[in-house]
Amino acid sequence: MRRSYRILPIYTGDVSGACSALYELGGLTVMHDPSGCNSTYNTHDELRWYDEDSLIYISGLCERDAVMGNDAKFVDDIVTEAKKLHPKFVALASSPVAYMTGTDFPALAKLIEEKIQVPVFAVPTNGMHDYVSGAGAAFRLVAERLVIPAVRKQKTSSEDAAGKRSQKVNLLGVTPLDFGPQSCVDELCRNLASYGWEVNAVWAMGQTLEELKRSDEAAVNLVVSSTGLAAARLLWEELQMPYVVGTPFGSFTGSICESLTRVTEQEPYDLPVAYFKDRVEAPAEITVVGEPVTAGSFAALIEQETGKAVRMLCPLEEWKGLLFENDLAVRGEEELERALTGTKILIADPLYDSVCPKDCQLVQMPHIAFSGRIYAEKLPGLRKIIEEIRNLI
Repeated sequence: MRRSYRILPIYTGDVSGACSALYELGGLTVMHDPSGCNSTYNTHDELRWYDEDSLIYISGLCERDAVMGNDAKFVDDIVTEAKKLHPKFVALASSPVAYMTGTDFPALAKLIEEKIQVPVFAVPTNGMHDYVSGAGAAFRLVAERLVIPAVRKQKTSSEDAAGKRSQKVNLLGVTPLDFGPQSCVDELCRNLASYGWEVNAVWAMGQTLEELKRSDEAAVNLVVSSTGLAAARLLWEELQMPYVVGTPFGSFTGSICESLTRVTEQEPYDLPVAYFKDRVEAPAEITVVGEPVTAGSFAALIEQETGKAVRMLCPLEEWKGLLFENDLAVRGEEELERALTGTKILIADPLYDSVCPKDCQLVQMPHIAFSGRIYAEKLPGLRKIIEEIRNLI
């Protein structure tokens, strides 16, 4: 029970992560789960639900079908809707029930694809992992099944490609779960533009699947959250597109752009070029809790702005290769509370207030993947958070 949670909520699950990654790409996403479970996603995790349409469906799995098996109904329902709605692809996501009964999703995906003649793939979710796992797997499948085949099909000459790719960058791993509303994503693009970098494709907010299929027109991929890592690695392996890891927050954008320039001008590429190379090595009394790339990049920004060392705590599953010397991956409340010992300033979602040490000041930085919509309308700007930290130092 050491890794259990008695006060804090857990982060968004992998099924919601997959749905969030695929939301704007024009596909049909089906959660194989009992009726009503879709509400967990649309009322807590998805900011776009009431403003922007998306084909997110629940299969309505009942107890009898789960016990006795009735894959024919699942297949027929999807085929019927696909022929009526004409999605660009179909994505199948497994719930804990379907996972425990051993549903063969890759086989079902192949069967459905033969019937509707559009790409169909199964995102390997089971409801037992966090959103980074689900969104990361979904982005990788988008690259594997949709983007890379399109790039190879319409590939131009190497001379034309070289001209198109100069000073262009793709952002990988963009969902509201980490970045909130579209305005926050637009700010990232403006930060890069101020250093002369044009954003080519955003995986996957504010753009269509057709725009993602032109990702090869960029010179480099920028992984702005750990959900984009798997896709970045595949694009490197298949298309030799280099990637940099880091989120372009404020003045830290300059360090990221230096890395972007370095990997596009030098060979062999030193992959990944990550934010942690710019961190301060010293004992830290300031702690940031969250997703490793965004929280780590914000830690680097605070260090640049204040000169104070900052430690990052990662309670999520994807962290290998993304932690600096002082950073720590934590599992469960007990580990987290022990790791917070000695912290004077804690920068985290407001719900972390319940485990904040008595002599520690909490600086609120809401995280949609942790507290959902509760603080969505109170997302503070990074500059406001920096100023609050300055006043506390």
